[in-house]
Amino acid sequence: MYTKLHAVARQVSQVIVGKDPQLRLALTCMLAGGHLLVEDVPGVGKTTLAHALAISLGLHFNRIQFTSDLLPADVSGISIYEREKNGFVFHPGPIFTQVLLADEINRATPKTQSGLLEAMEERQVSADGVTRPLPEPFFVIATQNPLHQVGTFPLPESQLDRFLMCLSLGYPDAAAERALLLGDDRRAMLKSLPPAMTSAELLEAQRSLRRIHVSPALATYVQALAQASRQNGAFAEGLSPRAALALLQAARAWAALEGRDHVLPEDVQAVLVPVCAHRLRPLKAAHGVALASRDLVLQLQASVPV
Repeated sequence: MYTKLHAVARQVSQVIVGKDPQLRLALTCMLAGGHLLVEDVPGVGKTTLAHALAISLGLHFNRIQFTSDLLPADVSGISIYEREKNGFVFHPGPIFTQVLLADEINRATPKTQSGLLEAMEERQVSADGVTRPLPEPFFVIATQNPLHQVGTFPLPESQLDRFLMCLSLGYPDAAAERALLLGDDRRAMLKSLPPAMTSAELLEAQRSLRRIHVSPALATYVQALAQASRQNGAFAEGLSPRAALALLQAARAWAALEGRDHVLPEDVQAVLVPVCAHRLRPLKAAHGVALASRDLVLQLQASVPV
């Protein structure tokens, strides 16, 4: 099963070149059953990454381009009166899919952003008094532009907490950029990608994570990291119990991709920054400048003994 996941990673790396660490983390996120937030400037391959992952995992894919005039019903669906049936008929929105790409999610208003909360947490959509389950598996891969760009609305903490991981692709190195310039068109490559596994196989791989052993000492280490974040004066708020559970689940997935049936502290450390940095809001330092959340999380890791 995990051999196929590695085959997915190799296939996606042919489209997204020079980003193997980010690809591995993205695959870890999906194996753990979590949602992924990719924050970066336009044009570095965020949308292509989401599309390539969906195709390679054999999942149905929908994309929503978030804009300031997008309404919640444009995402979840709407009931329309049909004379032939003498009643209202619900027309599902694009959220009824296995992989939803919420492109430039922070260009939508907070009202539309909040429409994703139930779907991301409960894997269901409630409309007109009826609760409709979403397909399994269900992932939201959201892209976000840097907040200093024009026309962006910051995601609230409750929304950020629903994302298991937050990644940044960054600019490619010289060799990778040259391969992009001289290689095939990325969109053409997407059309020729075959599924490397099925959705049923992915669901089975997700269920198998329950068999990855977590020792009491490892759980104590995760708990110590969470408690240290709450007592650390560098953060406005510490990690919630949900964040600690997310960290442990991501570590399980990382261990599984490493071919182990137990979690090590190194697995927790490998996923600590992408799982926790977007959940921790730094306080400004006395001189008015705050360190980036990533740097503070690395300091947090160094302060907690294994």
